[in-house]
Amino acid sequence: MDSENEITQERDPEQTRKDTLFDAPPMAEQERMVEAILFASADPVTVRELNDRLPHGCDAAEALVYLRKRYEGRGVSVVKVGDAWAIRTAGDLGFLMQKETVEVRKLSRAAIETLAIIAYHQPVTRAEIEEIRGVTVSRGTIDLLIEMEWIRFGRRRMTPGRPVTFVVTQNFLDHFGLESARDLPGIKELRAAGLLENRLPPGAIPGPAVQDDDDDEVIDGQSELFED
Repeated sequence: MDSENEITQERDPEQTRKDTLFDAPPMAEQERMVEAILFASADPVTVRELNDRLPHGCDAAEALVYLRKRYEGRGVSVVKVGDAWAIRTAGDLGFLMQKETVEVRKLSRAAIETLAIIAYHQPVTRAEIEEIRGVTVSRGTIDLLIEMEWIRFGRRRMTPGRPVTFVVTQNFLDHFGLESARDLPGIKELRAAGLLENRLPPGAIPGPAVQDDDDDEVIDGQSELFED
């Protein structure tokens, strides 16, 4: 029931007015249209974007409710990613999609620490990241995470100098299967996943302080913050 209310709240008021002016296709057809859009879209799609692509009078939010129910218990599911929606492999079947090849790209420990700090403390400025890590954050580290589309610029702080802040992106949430940053794992989950073996600095994540020895270690592969 909560999921239905969540989707319903995203309805566009303008869409409600359209409903009175145009005959909408049957809901079953609207559901098929939404399914087709989500299936063909590489990136998650918002309710507003769905309504913009559907015929006049359609209600993407309601169609999502029915579509989400229809995919319950199937091999794929309709999931919310940030403020958008996507069709993704069911979480318990993710192991079937694992690649056996090693990714060439690497993330340094500095990049992993910086990403974790941004994820848990967003919006956060470069100075605040450096205060938590205890060392200077190189421009290359920030540029790499931006290039990977895992972080982006947030709003500027209303403080002297108006420093820019950084926040995680929808791509970051999608990559790690999170609906929002509030779903990030806690200290126990991170320790169980082995992330704390990388010795994140004190304050990087909620929980006990962790010793930080050096900043040069490179993690092989497409480094994951959290392992399933």
